[in-house]
Amino acid sequence: MGSKSNRSRRYTEEFKRDAVALVRSSGKTVTEVAREIAVNAEGLQNWVKQDTKLPPDLGHSMLTP
Repeated sequence: MGSKSNRSRRYTEEFKRDAVALVRSSGKTVTEVAREIAVNAEGLQNWVKQDTKLPPDLGHSMLTP
């Protein structure tokens, strides 16, 4: 019988920003992007929601070079 680890995986802020940017720019669903980058879709959806709550100077502007 296999066991799953209950430990949450930690991601850097840079990784989260890049993942959110990928969702926004790719035209793919959160689920598709999550599968491609091997993260939990619910977690990625939360990152997208959190990013939209940030003021423009702290959120979306950091997603563009």
